[in-house]
Amino acid sequence: MAKKASKPQPKGKGNKEGVRVLISRTRIQRRITEMAREIRKDFPDEPLHLVGVLKGAVFFLTDLGKQIPGDVSFDFIAVSSYGVGTHSSGQVRLTRDLDSSIEGQTVIVVEDILDTGMTLQYLLRVFEQRRPKRIRVAVLLDKPERRIAPVRADYVGFTIPNEFVVGFGLDYAERYRNLPDVGILTLGATEKSAAKAV
Repeated sequence: MAKKASKPQPKGKGNKEGVRVLISRTRIQRRITEMAREIRKDFPDEPLHLVGVLKGAVFFLTDLGKQIPGDVSFDFIAVSSYGVGTHSSGQVRLTRDLDSSIEGQTVIVVEDILDTGMTLQYLLRVFEQRRPKRIRVAVLLDKPERRIAPVRADYVGFTIPNEFVVGFGLDYAERYRNLPDVGILTLGATEKSAAKAV
């Protein structure tokens, strides 16, 4: 049963915004440890290059990387697909590229959430052109009801219902990333109207 989280500070008159915990920090950390073991079991002796998708995957990548023993390197890439609302625009663009080449490397793409799949489809197309040895995908959250693009993750933390979630890196208009749990966001009437307009 979901637990109540402390309500965020109201942002305006009539705002009934709140967050209800969906996945606790304890469950998140336990599952990340399991995922790290799964990844290293699949690649026992290989150097792994983790590529985090900014900004949402930062917390996940940091904790996952700490749990994977052996040779692990990091890089980051940034794409834009969400505006200030709760629905994806459907368009993806690269806003920050990798710092170094991934040619010949075993790359683990680390994403906070897989929903429509449009972002991941775009990234995989970009990465495959750069000739890595192999590419795998690790996502903390999978929302299959929202899938549009025919993509899947190799390592999944949690499968979740079709709700707008925040916390542990995930945001709503750049807020809530710092929450230690993953929670379902409930918007007030003002915010719902704004989200629908986007």
